[in-house]
Amino acid sequence: MIWLFLAGAIIFEVAGTMALRASEGLRKRVWIAPIVAAYLLAFTLLFQCLNAGMPVGVAYGIWSACGVALTAVLAHWLFKEPFTWIMGLGIIAIVGGVLLIELGSP
Repeated sequence: MIWLFLAGAIIFEVAGTMALRASEGLRKRVWIAPIVAAYLLAFTLLFQCLNAGMPVGVAYGIWSACGVALTAVLAHWLFKEPFTWIMGLGIIAIVGGVLLIELGSP
């Protein structure tokens, strides 16, 4: 169940960030409710993950790293933002770092 909480937190955090980007700096006010709802759900699920026993360093590391990687990929697909091979290497480094954090936790 812990991993489902964390996966949900990641998904809603990325969804909130994509909605924030789509709002064009909150100029498109129709996006405000989805942004707030997504971030509230993300933090609620992260809280549940921590409450269920996942160490905060592991949870936050995975949550933030996956969020960065997914946001970069989705921003490229949805908003045609640049995605270079150096950014791809960065995502590979993030995945490696998350694996090291996970392997290093008790």
